[in-house]
Amino acid sequence: MKKIIITTITALAISFGASAQKYAYVDTEYILANIPEYKSAQSQVDNISVQWQKEIEARYSEIDKMYKAFQAESILLTEDMKKKRENEIITKEKEAKELQKQRFGVDGDLFKKRQELVKPIQDKIYNAIKALATKGTYAVIFDKSSDLSMLYTNPKFDKSDDILLGMGYKKGKREDDSKPAGGAGGGSDKPAGGK
Repeated sequence: MKKIIITTITALAISFGASAQKYAYVDTEYILANIPEYKSAQSQVDNISVQWQKEIEARYSEIDKMYKAFQAESILLTEDMKKKRENEIITKEKEAKELQKQRFGVDGDLFKKRQELVKPIQDKIYNAIKALATKGTYAVIFDKSSDLSMLYTNPKFDKSDDILLGMGYKKGKREDDSKPAGGAGGGSDKPAGGK
């Protein structure tokens, strides 16, 4: 009997403790969309990506021309000349693949450029969220735009605009205004600012 009472008291204490915690969420996609520096950084990354892709496509186009010329002329070539041309084509293919890996690989140039341009902005957002959590004594702040499934979110607990304002930016317009906000008559596109 004593064990049951102690277990019940422990369960109640845990549930009261858990219910006393404050939670909020932010939408980092929304925050990033309202930071001009992020848009500029993303545009730079996109332009570099397109430029590098064209460079790689040009190399593969050159390889294709070399291969077609080899096929057309192979009847007239000696075995040594065929081997030499085949080796040239293979070498060019390896170089193109290496360049593609260097530019677009896991730790390639594009990844490094994105880190260089975007990471400082993400760090600013993280620090602003951390400051909000500390000031508002939130136990957890979720990210609505992450892989974490949030089946329902009350706009009252969305602190995305607070993060933007805390970083010195103005509130933006939300793209998901068409989604129901939990009430029968729709909802406001601005958070109520509750804690």
